[in-house]
Order: sequence, then structure tokens, then C-alpha cells
Amino acid sequence: MNMDMTKNKKGSMDEWPEPIVRVQSLAESNLSFLPDRYIKPASLRPNTTEDAPAATNIPIIDLEGLFSEEGSSDDVIMAHISEACREWGFFQVVNHGVKPELMDAARENWREFFHMPVNAKETYSNSPRTYEGYGSRLGVTKGASLDWSDYYFLHLLPHHLKDFNKWPSFPPTIREVIGEYGKELVNLSGRIMRVLSTNLGLKDDKFQDAFGGENIGACLRVNYYPKCPRPELALGLSPHSDPGGMTILLPDDQVFGLQVRKNDTWITVKPHPHAFIVNIGDQIQILSNATYKSVEHRVIVNSNKERVSLAFFYNPKSDIPIQPLQELVSAHNPPLYPPMTFDQYRLFIRTQGPQGKSHVESHISPRPR
Repeated sequence: MNMDMTKNKKGSMDEWPEPIVRVQSLAESNLSFLPDRYIKPASLRPNTTEDAPAATNIPIIDLEGLFSEEGSSDDVIMAHISEACREWGFFQVVNHGVKPELMDAARENWREFFHMPVNAKETYSNSPRTYEGYGSRLGVTKGASLDWSDYYFLHLLPHHLKDFNKWPSFPPTIREVIGEYGKELVNLSGRIMRVLSTNLGLKDDKFQDAFGGENIGACLRVNYYPKCPRPELALGLSPHSDPGGMTILLPDDQVFGLQVRKNDTWITVKPHPHAFIVNIGDQIQILSNATYKSVEHRVIVNSNKERVSLAFFYNPKSDIPIQPLQELVSAHNPPLYPPMTFDQYRLFIRTQGPQGKSHVESHISPRPR
């Protein structure tokens, strides 16, 4: 996509098209109504009558023993992961190797940050060029419908993109916690990537090499969903599939909010204590030639409780063309997607905001008649 065309149609990538209103400020003003900009079209509003039964949940997979020397349970665990990636695009993992204390510290440090007065956070305000810092919207289309959330976005890798001026300094432990948390999730992501490769009959480093080897990208988006006066009219995050490689979400295990689409039904994810939620992104769908599925998901809000979650994104090196792996294509299974770098690909969501799965589906190569 030509950058100049994007600017002309959607506004400058250096600034937001309108003054930013913090959702936290709206929530703290004790509104009895929902401002029009946050009211979703009827077709997008949460509808509990269409939700899956309460007992339905995404798969929960115990990783204990997956990388142990004995390896006796590897085949069973890997088969569960394979099925989840093909059928769901989402799964929870427990016994993943990240200390529960670190997970709690990460979430609560960020909760404390978002509890600061809005004015104290404005020094970290972001722009649509990099999105790094404190933000309240996705996309640069003037007059677009908005989501009921604020967020904080940080680059963790590659190192030359890490800007400590954008890292908050309060609470006092937050930078140390972010650093340790990021390292642990990079390691966990690498382990899961090896499983994804092996499950397709590939060398265990094939996906990692396609992402750029050690030169991958890693980002953190912390989501803050304040109480909403009319949650039945709003969404915390509109339906979308994640544009990157893989997302590892640390949910708020006290407040449900994430919903995953399965067979045209929205399933509310019930987080297991100290589990991570793993989400296949568009780049892995493309690499696997759609054997693995990135899945549409959204976030609902409520009127009684706020919610904090941490989404860690494990992405390809931004300038490497991503396309279906040669080992996975044939005359009978031709490549579904043309090559495209992640820099080119993610420009869509950065300019237009969440748009379901329209972006990845629009890149399916036309079939000869």
C-alpha cells in the first residue's frame, strides 16, 4: 500500500485525525449514557442470546513435560496443540514455565499505572506512526466508531526500536517487571514456535527461521477497559484477527471479556488461573498456507468492573516477505497468499483499525479459472 495514498485517504500517520478523548476520563465522569462515537452498529453489539453455552471454553493445554528430557508426554501434548491451532486458533496453556508471581506483578504494575490521573499519563501520549506509548484508538479514519478502552503499546524487540523514553517510570518497579516479563515471553514463544513447525512435519526451527531467526519483533500492548455505562451497546475491542505472528495474552482472570468466534458463535473465554491464552496470528496462518487458523475475536465490557490484560505479540522481522512455506504447497495445494512484509501488512490495522478478518482474506491469491 502506498504511504502517500494512505495519508490522503485516511489522514496523516503523524497525528490523530481528531482530539483524543481518554475512555478513563469518560468513565470517571459518571456518565449515565454512552457517547455516540462508542455505540456500535446493531450487527456488532454483544448479544448474549447468540453466545455459546457457559460451559463452552477454548482448549486448555498442560505444557508440563513438553520439553523435559523424558519426553514421554510430548506426542499427546503436541497433538492437542495441533488440533487447537487447526480448529480453534486459540488455546490456554498452563505449566508454561513463567512464574505466577511475575505474571501477577506484570498485571498489577500496569493496573497501578492506569489508576494514575489521566493528566499524569499524557506525557506518554502516542501517535499513529508507531503507536508506541499511551493511546485510546486504533486507525486514523476521521469520525470512525471507537472502542471503550485505553491502552499502552511498547516495542521490546528488535533492540534498536526499544525507546526507554516511552517506558513509564511509575510505579517504580514497572520497568524492571516489563523487562523480565518480556524475556520470559520471548522464550515461551520460541518454544511454541518449535512445536508449530514440528506438528507440520517441518524442522523445528522452520517457522522461527521464516520469521527472521533471532531478529524477530516483539511488542506489548496493555489494555485497560474501564467500567462502561451501557456495555450492551459497546465493545472494548472490535472484532479482528491479530495481524502478527502469535499473541500470548495474560488475561484479567477475575473479569471475563475476551470472546472468540467459533462457527459464527461468540464464545466467552473463561481464563484458567495463571494460564496464558495463545492466539495464532495472520502471519502464521499465511506461513502454514491456512493449515493453522487466525481467528476473529473481540472484547466485551461491563458496567461493574474494570479489566486489565497484557497482549504480547511475537512477530516476524518487519522487512522479510512472508508467504506460504514451500514445503507446504504443491500442485494440489497451491499457495494461498502472495509475499508481503509485515511492515506492509500491519499498515492496514494501523490506518483502518480492527476490521474482522477482511485483511487476511483480501490477500488470498486469485485462482485461475
